[in-house]
Amino acid sequence: MTATKSRVDGGILASVHKTAAGLHKAGLVDKATMREFDALCLTPVEPMTPGEIRALREREQVSQPVFAHYLNVRKDAISKWERGEKRPDGPSLKLLNLVKAKGLRAIA
Repeated sequence: MTATKSRVDGGILASVHKTAAGLHKAGLVDKATMREFDALCLTPVEPMTPGEIRALREREQVSQPVFAHYLNVRKDAISKWERGEKRPDGPSLKLLNLVKAKGLRAIA
């Protein structure tokens, strides 16, 4: 099982990924093709507006300090993101997208 397999949502995509992984294990799908397929299954990283970040935090029913703790950033970073003074990027943006797609428990 690849590390990416655990990130794939349930449903059709998970079934297809499981089949492809089985074909790879049997030697019918090469490593390069499997890596490409794994990349397609990753949670996309899209920019988020200040309003989307605030709505996401409120949807998860946590305060700014608690949200910051989950994302491993300072509380003032969350405040600045929500006010539009700064924009999250890199690992922080990836984590925000994971929370958006799968909830706070996905990164707990």
